[in-house]
Amino acid sequence: MNGEPAWVTGTPLYILLGLVGLTIAIMVLLPRLTKAVPSSLVAILVVFAIVVGFNIDTKTVGDIASISGGFPPFHIPAVPFTLETLNIIFPYAAIMAGVGLIESLLTLNLVDQITETRGNGNRECLAQGGGNILSGLFFGMGGCAMLGQSLINVSSGARARLAGIVAAVTLLIFIMFAGPLIERIPMAALAGLMIMVAVGTFEWVSFKMIGKMPTTDVLIGILVAAVTVLLHNLALAVLIGVVLSALVFAWESARRIRARKYVDEHGVKHYELFGPLFFGSVTAFEEKFDVLNDPEEVIIDFKESRIADMSAIEAVNVLTERYHKQGKKLHLRNLSDSSQRKLIKADSVIEVSILEPTFARATDKY
Repeated sequence: MNGEPAWVTGTPLYILLGLVGLTIAIMVLLPRLTKAVPSSLVAILVVFAIVVGFNIDTKTVGDIASISGGFPPFHIPAVPFTLETLNIIFPYAAIMAGVGLIESLLTLNLVDQITETRGNGNRECLAQGGGNILSGLFFGMGGCAMLGQSLINVSSGARARLAGIVAAVTLLIFIMFAGPLIERIPMAALAGLMIMVAVGTFEWVSFKMIGKMPTTDVLIGILVAAVTVLLHNLALAVLIGVVLSALVFAWESARRIRARKYVDEHGVKHYELFGPLFFGSVTAFEEKFDVLNDPEEVIIDFKESRIADMSAIEAVNVLTERYHKQGKKLHLRNLSDSSQRKLIKADSVIEVSILEPTFARATDKY
């Protein structure tokens, strides 16, 4: 209708649904009989034979696009290598790279679970980046690991790197020599195949865990899925999920900081901290000290705690100043190496006393 997309209705719809159902049935039932041949390949061949043998009028790959082609020539993109060009390209390149890396790492994780192996994510990302750069020099598009194709490959018995090479070479042969034949494959067969891929990759156990998982995790998962579907932007959805998860983690961590208090035989009061000290927990940290009623000397034990950021350093500095105004001394004990380095770097702007002799000369100002 004037080039506008329209829903399939009537007899074509029933034929399409029937062929999709047949594809799904073959992929479900055939593995129960034999695994000698890939069920996905058998399903495509059977549906293809039925459509061609009975001359059934249904949508094929060729009705959507042509896949025939040849070897691409080498070509350096004819664009000016200026900052203006970079400003135009970079936002889209960052989104494409983010989505590609996310899907590749998710695919790698899924394959590792199925094959009970452990892949190398760094090598995967570097190889993908190098391949995309090389592809751009031959009029190609950027790409990433495809979840559907990888699952079909693994489900068919692939376990070594050779399987991916064979798949790539076979695809090249199809494009170079078998394009007209591939274009006759019914779309119904591919639709049924992708439905089974979606069913196989979906974590159905997630529904059973909804009541057992933290409410925040469930809400973040639903939000990420909604953003992905509504905005068609996986990178943005993942970014939103990461930010919200980080905020929830910070909130939960801030509530976990605790302090055990006691006075030793020398009249020195000890505060043994538990939990990280960072921007989210400084308020709770400050509320645990009784500056006015504490004895002349106080020790904070960081054996089970860490100074994580500048807010934590400032909180320790402010607390030290409060004790100093009351004529009392505050010491820090059992600081981790990272915590000590942070305090030493901030030595020119803070007033703290660390009991470790190695660092006393750098930080002890009392």
